[in-house]
Amino acid sequence: MESFKAIDEKSFLKAHQIMMKGLLANPGKYRNKSVGIVKGLEVAHVAPPFENVPFLMKDLFRYLKKSDEITLIKSCVFHYEMEFIHPFLDGNGRIGRLWQTIILMEKYPVFEFLPFESLINKTQKEYYESLALSDKAGNSTVFIEYMLEVIDQSLGELLNFKNRTLREMDRIEYFLKISPNQFTRKDYMNTFKDISTATASRDLKKATELNLITKQGKDNLTFYTINSFSL
Repeated sequence: MESFKAIDEKSFLKAHQIMMKGLLANPGKYRNKSVGIVKGLEVAHVAPPFENVPFLMKDLFRYLKKSDEITLIKSCVFHYEMEFIHPFLDGNGRIGRLWQTIILMEKYPVFEFLPFESLINKTQKEYYESLALSDKAGNSTVFIEYMLEVIDQSLGELLNFKNRTLREMDRIEYFLKISPNQFTRKDYMNTFKDISTATASRDLKKATELNLITKQGKDNLTFYTINSFSL
């Protein structure tokens, strides 16, 4: 798994490039036109002009580096402000959730295994409502409250998950929820430390046969890409 540094803007852009490779014309590049977020027939959010994006993102990373707020709150603020800026033409939601995880992982390694990405997917209506209410209020309080609740639920799920006897599809489904777009067998085994190399290979072969992932490369250079419809 690629190593990313939470406070490094270049690392952030690299993550977007990897995540959106093949899905976007210029992955890893800030947008070059103005955009709005449409929900149904209404424009839910008009993002700042594209000319302002580089400066706004630099300010946001400066906040990450210098703020004295606790990491849990900083991760939520970053997530909200990044969504508000909407720096990319596509993939903003995915990179926002990934980067919050990375910010948290650097301080609390347990977040590597926290499935709050899946809980956000299950509560998408509340997720977007909290973003909209925070936009209207002019601060991130409502979104922070939503995210803290999601993280609390995720911790509960993690505790239950650790006490389960996992089957092949349990492992595959869980891993696809928390994994970046590209990964290796070693990444898979680092998540499930009690399985053998043979078991990991069988799991990944099964996921490939189900068209959930695509295998690329050979031998020691083999890696896997999650198919977009499985996310």
